[in-house]
Amino acid sequence: MEDYYSTLIGWMIPISKAMEAQKIDVSLALKECNMSQDVVTDQESRIAAEKFSDLIAYCNTKLSRHDFSILIAEQFHPGMFHALGYAMMSSNTLQDALERIAHYKRVVSNTCQLITYEKNKQLVFEMDVVTYEGTNRPVLSHSAVETFLATLIRFARELVTLNFSPIKVYFTCSKPTHDISYLEDFFLCEIEFDCEKNAIIFNLEQAQEKLLCGNPLITHSHEKMLDEFMARIDKDDLTHVIKNKIFDLLPLGAPSQTDIAEDLGMSLRNLQRKLHDQGTSYKEILENTRKKLTMDYIEQQHLSLSEIGYLVGFSSVGNFNRAFKRWTNQTPGDYRQGKKS
Repeated sequence: MEDYYSTLIGWMIPISKAMEAQKIDVSLALKECNMSQDVVTDQESRIAAEKFSDLIAYCNTKLSRHDFSILIAEQFHPGMFHALGYAMMSSNTLQDALERIAHYKRVVSNTCQLITYEKNKQLVFEMDVVTYEGTNRPVLSHSAVETFLATLIRFARELVTLNFSPIKVYFTCSKPTHDISYLEDFFLCEIEFDCEKNAIIFNLEQAQEKLLCGNPLITHSHEKMLDEFMARIDKDDLTHVIKNKIFDLLPLGAPSQTDIAEDLGMSLRNLQRKLHDQGTSYKEILENTRKKLTMDYIEQQHLSLSEIGYLVGFSSVGNFNRAFKRWTNQTPGDYRQGKKS
């Protein structure tokens, strides 16, 4: 069961760099942690969650410290998250980027649930770590959780400003007996332990500020890669398989359920049943995909509103306008004008 929980091998990019910076022999570390040297050559391969935690613990022991999680975060590179990292880097806002990693969390790891929501003019990013059946032991060690949350903040500093800091950070574990000044120095905010969830609290207004690096067209191309990747790692998740096919077919017009079922070699009834079992429907997937693409495209001023309607599969401007008003309570023109002001 332990090998079932895994994370993307891309984490080896910052881990290796951090080890090299601290003069830790990478090959020896992999050997000591019973990890194959070959595994790091395939960027789509996975590393068992236990091995990931063991490697961080090994490096902390070697350094006789507890801050290797922060050293990993300081070596952040978008490629560690596969195409997701680059999609996040081209997001319109920090909130968009955080919602994107929550949505595509299975690309990175199946060791936790990630959710974002707004509360009291704050943006909350929660990390709920999976536990092993029988023992209720968390799949990820505290150091691994530190690594992930610290990496998110390092990523935010790449997007927003180098001195960016969240409002507060929560950890579910008890306060360590060792010195935690390395966490305080890195996060630059209040840190609480013994909490119900691991979480980072952001200033909502700051998280919603438009980023200079935002590029919806680049984000869209990377999301298409992500959906293809999701379909490969989880062939039973019809939502991502169907979404990927919708991406391909929308410029030719919105595909029908029957078209998708035939393309997948399934009966229409079987497709509907499987989607029902996953708590969704074809209509919902099509609607959400069109809306997401539209909200990305409308930020691109060089695209006319009629072109956007065509790109998301509407046969007439009138149909597109009605759908857009259903999504936002505004016409596409009014919405775009409001973004300019």
